[in-house]
Amino acid sequence: MRKILVANDDGINSEGIARLAELAKEFGEVWVVAPEKQFSAMSHSATFWGPVDIWPVDFPVEGVRAFATSGTPADCVSLGISVVVPGGPDEVFCGINKGYNISSDIQYSATVGAALESASRGIHTIAFSEHHEAPHDVTDKYISQIASELLDKPLAKNEIWNVNFPGCTVEECKGIKYDCVMSQDDFYAGSYVIVGRSGDRISYQTDFARKWEGSEGTDLAAITDNYVSVGKVSNYR
Repeated sequence: MRKILVANDDGINSEGIARLAELAKEFGEVWVVAPEKQFSAMSHSATFWGPVDIWPVDFPVEGVRAFATSGTPADCVSLGISVVVPGGPDEVFCGINKGYNISSDIQYSATVGAALESASRGIHTIAFSEHHEAPHDVTDKYISQIASELLDKPLAKNEIWNVNFPGCTVEECKGIKYDCVMSQDDFYAGSYVIVGRSGDRISYQTDFARKWEGSEGTDLAAITDNYVSVGKVSNYR
């Protein structure tokens, strides 16, 4: 039976990882390893200069063995592969992330960072993301179909499948767009604003807005046009 490791960056208690673990049960035995807290926008950061703790936790999906860690999402995948899953997993699922992983956001994403950690070990990996506030109807309709299609589709080493579900209703969703490339369009506009001062110390906070305009064939264009976006992401291209 296929062995599947599920990880995320939103934390062990997130709704998305429970939904993804439930999906993963359709395809094999499932282990979950996730951070004890929110680790979004940590990219591919990992712990090298100190210990990482790991412990079993109760999990809301029956039949799934689940563990929380003190480490980053990349640490979780590394521990899952090396320590938790006997003999290592055949497949890694990351997500379901609360918020898209498209365009330049991909470079910040710890969901994608965790997925690329798995890909660097030569393990077939899929990252799943959705709108951070929308209902899950589109995701629920298409995720099993897409996972089934992608499980046996080959990937190069250091390459992952990246799937994003639009924030619209099922009726508004136009379907699935495959082979979407990562948008190179300018995705952010803005700068920083001062939010506090203490002597010579100044506190700044980001004040950026996203620009929802993507070139044809990109993940950004697919999402803004209410398509599910499916494409490949690589560490090196």
